Amino acid sequence: MPARDARLLVIDRDGTLSRDPEDFVRDPQDWQPLPGAPEALARLNEAGWRIVVATNQPGLGRGVFDLATLNAVHAQMHRLLAQAGARVEAVFFCPHAPDEECDCRKPAPGMLRDIARRRGLAPTQLVMVGDSLRDVQAGLAAGCETHLVLTGQSVHWRGAPRPPELPPSVAVHDDLAALADALLSRDEPEGVRP
Repeated sequence: MPARDARLLVIDRDGTLSRDPEDFVRDPQDWQPLPGAPEALARLNEAGWRIVVATNQPGLGRGVFDLATLNAVHAQMHRLLAQAGARVEAVFFCPHAPDEECDCRKPAPGMLRDIARRRGLAPTQLVMVGDSLRDVQAGLAAGCETHLVLTGQSVHWRGAPRPPELPPSVAVHDDLAALADALLSRDEPEGVRP
């Protein structure tokens, strides 16, 4: 387990923290958290976890929306999370369209490596969670502890056998509340668990 001051959760945005739109989140009012997600983050914050968002935003590269709109969406996200007592320290995003072949667009590991570098951590100290195989691939490629939540793009796996393409090292949870339960239970000292 990472040291207490090095506990950093990197969370995907659409489908993990918020509803996964059919197209793009084009307006701040379109950003809505998944039920229970803000409360799950608040519980992690209270236990000393630091949280950042890592999100692909190809709508920027495609000209669907501009940086001012993306910033307004994230301001809405921060407001709604704060209402539940949750805090995200930073938002990292890839602005590139898929055909630009950058190193920061998940499943490439560049964004996660950049987060680790900027936070003064090794990538192995990051805990990555997302709702897609793309998120899992990025986490594994960067060397992060990696989790999949069965929301957004993976909701169809709920109640089904474990996806065969997932390596055994990837933990699977129904949602962010279940992830928070798992992370918090392992943080408890021996003999304190109920």
